[in-house]
Amino acid sequence: MSSQKGNVSRSRRQKHQNTAAFKNDKYGATVQVKIANSKVHDGLCQRCKDVIEWKVKYNKYKTLTQPRPCVKCSQKTVKDSYHVICKPCALKLEICTKCGKKEDIVIPINTQKQGEDEEDSDQRKTGRGRRKKDVDEFDNDDDFGDLDSDEDFVSDSGPEKTGGNVCP
Repeated sequence: MSSQKGNVSRSRRQKHQNTAAFKNDKYGATVQVKIANSKVHDGLCQRCKDVIEWKVKYNKYKTLTQPRPCVKCSQKTVKDSYHVICKPCALKLEICTKCGKKEDIVIPINTQKQGEDEEDSDQRKTGRGRRKKDVDEFDNDDDFGDLDSDEDFVSDSGPEKTGGNVCP
Protein backbone atom coordinates (compact mmCIF):
# COMPACT_ATOMS: atom_id res chain seq x y z
CA MET A 1 0.00 0.00 0.00
CA SER A 2 1.36 3.42 -0.97
CA SER A 3 0.21 5.07 2.26
CA GLN A 4 2.20 2.74 4.54
CA LYS A 5 4.73 4.42 6.76
CA GLY A 6 8.21 4.08 5.30
CA ASN A 7 7.04 2.62 1.96
CA VAL A 8 8.84 4.81 -0.56
CA SER A 9 9.09 2.47 -3.53
CA ARG A 10 6.24 1.11 -5.61
CA SER A 11 6.22 -2.46 -6.78
CA ARG A 12 3.97 -1.92 -9.80
CA ARG A 13 3.58 0.62 -12.58
CA GLN A 14 0.87 3.25 -12.85
CA LYS A 15 -2.53 1.64 -13.32
CA HIS A 16 -4.20 4.20 -15.62
CA GLN A 17 -2.07 5.63 -18.40
CA ASN A 18 -3.32 8.79 -20.09
CA THR A 19 -2.83 7.89 -23.73
CA ALA A 20 -4.77 10.80 -25.23
CA ALA A 21 -4.45 14.44 -24.24
CA PHE A 22 -7.51 16.33 -22.99
CA LYS A 23 -9.34 18.35 -25.64
CA ASN A 24 -11.63 21.14 -24.51
CA ASP A 25 -13.55 21.04 -27.81
CA LYS A 26 -13.82 17.26 -28.17
CA TYR A 27 -17.62 17.14 -28.41
CA GLY A 28 -18.02 20.34 -30.38
CA ALA A 29 -16.85 23.69 -29.17
CA THR A 30 -19.39 25.91 -27.45
CA VAL A 31 -19.40 29.67 -27.94
CA GLN A 32 -17.62 30.18 -24.60
CA VAL A 33 -14.87 27.68 -25.47
CA LYS A 34 -14.35 29.33 -28.87
CA ILE A 35 -14.03 32.75 -27.26
CA ALA A 36 -11.62 31.45 -24.62
CA ASN A 37 -9.46 29.68 -27.23
CA SER A 38 -9.23 32.74 -29.47
CA LYS A 39 -8.61 35.31 -26.71
CA VAL A 40 -5.18 36.95 -26.53
CA HIS A 41 -4.04 37.26 -22.92
CA ASP A 42 -2.05 40.48 -22.87
CA GLY A 43 -0.62 42.50 -19.99
CA LEU A 44 0.35 39.41 -17.97
CA CYS A 45 3.60 38.12 -16.52
CA GLN A 46 4.77 34.64 -17.61
CA ARG A 47 3.40 32.84 -14.53
CA CYS A 48 -0.07 34.41 -14.76
CA LYS A 49 -0.17 33.78 -18.51
CA ASP A 50 0.61 30.09 -17.91
CA VAL A 51 -2.12 29.85 -15.25
CA ILE A 52 -4.79 31.33 -17.52
CA GLU A 53 -3.67 29.21 -20.49
CA TRP A 54 -3.97 26.11 -18.29
CA LYS A 55 -7.51 27.12 -17.35
CA VAL A 56 -8.40 27.53 -21.03
CA LYS A 57 -6.75 24.25 -22.01
CA TYR A 58 -8.56 22.16 -19.39
CA ASN A 59 -11.97 23.88 -19.65
CA LYS A 60 -11.73 25.68 -16.30
CA TYR A 61 -11.78 29.22 -17.73
CA LYS A 62 -14.94 31.12 -16.82
CA THR A 63 -15.70 34.42 -18.53
CA LEU A 64 -16.86 37.54 -16.74
CA THR A 65 -20.49 38.55 -17.16
CA GLN A 66 -20.06 42.09 -15.82
CA PRO A 67 -17.02 44.37 -15.45
CA ARG A 68 -15.25 44.23 -12.09
CA PRO A 69 -13.74 47.11 -10.15
CA CYS A 70 -10.02 47.81 -10.57
CA VAL A 71 -8.00 47.64 -7.34
CA LYS A 72 -6.01 50.75 -8.33
CA CYS A 73 -8.63 53.20 -9.62
CA SER A 74 -11.79 51.57 -8.10
CA GLN A 75 -13.76 51.94 -11.34
CA LYS A 76 -15.58 49.06 -12.99
CA THR A 77 -13.21 48.76 -15.93
CA VAL A 78 -11.78 45.22 -15.57
CA LYS A 79 -13.34 43.22 -18.40
CA ASP A 80 -11.06 40.15 -18.45
CA SER A 81 -11.53 37.12 -16.22
CA TYR A 82 -9.11 36.59 -13.33
CA HIS A 83 -7.66 40.11 -13.74
CA VAL A 84 -7.75 42.60 -10.87
CA ILE A 85 -6.24 45.68 -12.52
CA CYS A 86 -7.64 47.48 -15.56
CA LYS A 87 -5.49 47.84 -18.66
CA PRO A 88 -4.96 51.64 -18.45
CA CYS A 89 -3.71 51.38 -14.85
CA ALA A 90 -1.49 48.40 -15.68
CA LEU A 91 -0.06 50.23 -18.69
CA LYS A 92 0.62 53.35 -16.67
CA LEU A 93 2.20 51.50 -13.71
CA GLU A 94 3.82 48.75 -15.88
CA ILE A 95 2.52 45.89 -13.74
CA CYS A 96 0.81 42.55 -14.38
CA THR A 97 -2.98 42.85 -14.67
CA LYS A 98 -3.59 39.63 -12.72
CA CYS A 99 -1.11 39.52 -9.85
CA GLY A 100 -0.17 43.21 -9.71
CA LYS A 101 3.58 42.53 -9.47
CA LYS A 102 6.12 44.58 -11.37
CA GLU A 103 7.53 41.80 -13.54
CA ASP A 104 8.32 41.38 -17.23
CA ILE A 105 5.11 41.52 -19.25
CA VAL A 106 5.10 38.75 -21.87
CA ILE A 107 2.59 40.27 -24.33
CA PRO A 108 2.32 44.05 -23.88
CA ILE A 109 -1.06 45.76 -23.99
CA ASN A 110 -1.74 47.22 -27.43
CA THR A 111 -3.83 50.31 -26.76
CA GLN A 112 -4.02 51.69 -30.30
CA LYS A 113 -5.41 48.49 -31.84
CA GLN A 114 -7.89 48.05 -28.99
CA GLY A 115 -9.26 51.59 -29.44
CA GLU A 116 -9.74 51.13 -33.17
CA ASP A 117 -11.56 47.81 -32.68
CA GLU A 118 -13.95 49.34 -30.15
CA GLU A 119 -14.67 52.28 -32.47
CA ASP A 120 -15.36 49.96 -35.43
CA SER A 121 -17.65 47.73 -33.36
CA ASP A 122 -19.55 50.76 -32.04
CA GLN A 123 -20.09 52.00 -35.59
CA ARG A 124 -21.35 48.60 -36.71
CA LYS A 125 -23.76 48.31 -33.77
CA THR A 126 -25.29 51.76 -34.18
CA GLY A 127 -25.19 51.88 -37.97
CA ARG A 128 -23.27 55.13 -37.83
CA GLY A 129 -20.01 55.81 -39.55
CA ARG A 130 -21.38 55.50 -43.07
CA ARG A 131 -20.07 57.97 -45.55
CA LYS A 132 -22.24 61.00 -46.19
CA LYS A 133 -22.22 60.22 -49.90
CA ASP A 134 -23.84 56.80 -49.25
CA VAL A 135 -26.64 58.37 -47.22
CA ASP A 136 -27.28 61.10 -49.81
CA GLU A 137 -27.67 58.54 -52.62
CA PHE A 138 -30.79 57.12 -50.97
CA ASP A 139 -32.27 60.51 -50.14
CA ASN A 140 -32.43 61.53 -53.80
CA ASP A 141 -35.89 60.65 -55.26
CA ASP A 142 -34.93 61.48 -58.86
CA ASP A 143 -33.65 57.93 -59.37
CA PHE A 144 -37.11 56.47 -58.90
CA GLY A 145 -38.98 58.75 -61.30
CA ASP A 146 -42.31 60.43 -60.64
CA LEU A 147 -44.04 58.25 -58.06
CA ASP A 148 -47.15 60.42 -57.93
CA SER A 149 -48.48 59.45 -61.40
CA ASP A 150 -50.86 56.51 -61.64
CA GLU A 151 -49.99 55.67 -65.25
CA ASP A 152 -47.26 53.23 -64.24
CA PHE A 153 -49.60 51.08 -62.17
CA VAL A 154 -52.08 48.46 -63.44
CA SER A 155 -55.63 48.76 -62.19
CA ASP A 156 -56.65 46.21 -59.58
CA SER A 157 -60.38 46.57 -60.37
CA GLY A 158 -60.44 43.64 -62.82
CA PRO A 159 -59.99 43.17 -66.57
CA GLU A 160 -59.99 46.26 -68.68
CA LYS A 161 -63.21 46.91 -70.62
CA THR A 162 -62.73 47.86 -74.26
CA GLY A 163 -66.19 48.98 -75.32
CA GLY A 164 -67.08 45.85 -77.37
CA ASN A 165 -68.26 42.38 -76.50
CA VAL A 166 -65.65 40.40 -74.77
CA CYS A 167 -65.57 36.73 -75.58
CA PRO A 168 -65.04 34.49 -72.65
